[in-house]
This record gives sequence, structure tokens and C-alpha cells, in this order.
Amino acid sequence: MTDNGGLQEDFRFGYVSIIGRPNVGKSTLLNQILGQKVSIVTAKPQTTRQKLAGIKTTPQGQVVYVDTPGIHHSAKRALNRYMNRVAQASFRDVDLVLFMVEAGTWSRQDEFVARALSSVDVPVMLVLNKVDLVPDKESLLAFIDKNFNADDYIGIMMISAKNGSGVGELEKLVLSQLPFSRPFYDADQFTDRSERFLAAEMIREQLTLRLHQELPYALTVQIEEFKRKGNLLTIGAIIWVERESQKQITIGKNGVVLKQVGSAARIVLEELFGEKIFLRLWVKVSKDWSDSDKLIERFGYTD
Repeated sequence: MTDNGGLQEDFRFGYVSIIGRPNVGKSTLLNQILGQKVSIVTAKPQTTRQKLAGIKTTPQGQVVYVDTPGIHHSAKRALNRYMNRVAQASFRDVDLVLFMVEAGTWSRQDEFVARALSSVDVPVMLVLNKVDLVPDKESLLAFIDKNFNADDYIGIMMISAKNGSGVGELEKLVLSQLPFSRPFYDADQFTDRSERFLAAEMIREQLTLRLHQELPYALTVQIEEFKRKGNLLTIGAIIWVERESQKQITIGKNGVVLKQVGSAARIVLEELFGEKIFLRLWVKVSKDWSDSDKLIERFGYTD
């Protein structure tokens, strides 16, 4: 049965925050749920720097999943402190929190997140990720008994965000916990972020993948040009680094690194936007930008 607006009477809507230590699989889960790439993923911890909402709409409901930076206890630089503020603020004003933990692994970082969640007046669901990497599934029961109080959680789910195992069941349980409500976003909208933001993130992802050994945390990307003309989307982006030596690494001998990054990023962006893209990249130096509150705000990192 539907109401006058064409929606089911039991349609649900709500916000769900995905919380956990760095590199536990939060962005991978979001992309798996949406069925498309929205949040960037690399093997490096703290790849996600800003809050990003992925919107999943089905006939049964609309869920806004909020991907957050990993919470870490050592936040010495301004950018790290910003990331912690963003992640911890996402506990509030949501209907449900998914606390993601790597199955079979409990660390000091996980304990830090658990303590932060203990004072939150929001239902929390425990999500054990990467269960496909644990050969002895029975050991997970002992792992849960040792590290968690089941009464603290409205449910405990075991999933593999990478291959999708258990994710469908997780989505059903999440939806059942949300209030009955009309949707807030259009049915075809899949994120709350602008195309410019997504473009900058996809470029930064390719930089991190290419330069993960050298300088993944000294990089940020700022979109200077984003114009459509006919069938062509032109994107111009500045890659900011903190040292002149880092600029040379990013460009590479005869510009080979920057060309490789640009080519890979263009492929990802054309798939994301579904159109032909002309991409131009520049590399500039802003000394110690990641430890300056003023500069990180200038580069788009705002609370």
C-alpha cells in the first residue's frame, strides 16, 4: 500500500554514521552499499579526510550513510585534529551508528573509538568486517565475548565489505532501525557532495595510490576549473604539497608521474561522471599546509 505521494506507508528514512579506526573498511562498505565508487579507497590509513554521505534509496526506504575519517588517538597536526573532530561530530544528529571493527583484531585505536562511543546517546550496531580473512569462524565468537558487551549493541553483524558478503543483511537490519518518514533526497541522488568535491577526491586517490610510499599525507587537491562545453568536461586541479622536494616527486622525471596520475584519474572521472573529460593538473607548494588551521580551511577542510 502507498500513500498519496506514491510512497509505501512503511517507508523509512534516516542517517547512519559509519565509525571506526583508520583503514578498517568504512569507505569500502559505503561503495559496496551504493554499488558505485563515491568514497576513495587505498591501502593507506586515514585516506578519508572529510565526511561524505552516500544515499541509498529503495522502495522500502532511504538511508543516508555517512562515511567518516578514521578516529585515531594520535592527532598531532592540524589536519589530523580536524579529521577527529569531523568523525566524532558525526556521532550526533544521526539515527544509528555502525561501529566497524576488523574481525579478529582489537587494537588500541579500536579501544579509543569504543570509549568515544560509550558516551553517545545513539543506538550502535557492531559490524565485524573482513570476516573472509578469518579461516576459523568459530574463533570470532570468542573474539566477540572477549572484547564486547553484547548488551551495548542493538545487533552484531559479520560482513566482508570488499566482496559484499553479509552486506545485504546488514542493510536490511539498518533499515529496520530507522524511523518511518518521507525521503529527504531525490531518488536518483547518491551523495550530498558536489561534483567538484568528488573530482578532487578521485584525483587525490590516484596520487595516493601512485605515491603511497613517498608522501600520501602531504598531498591535497583543489579544483580551480570545472566547466562543461558541448560534450566535454574540463577540469583543472592544483595539487598542493608541503615541500619543493615533494613537488619534484609528484611531477616525476620528465613529468612522468604527473602524466600517469592524470591518465588514471581521467579514466576514473569519466566512469564516475559518464562523459569525456579533459584534465589539467598543476603542482604547487604550500609550506606545512597540513599543520595550519588557516590553510586547511582554505583548501576546503571545514567543520
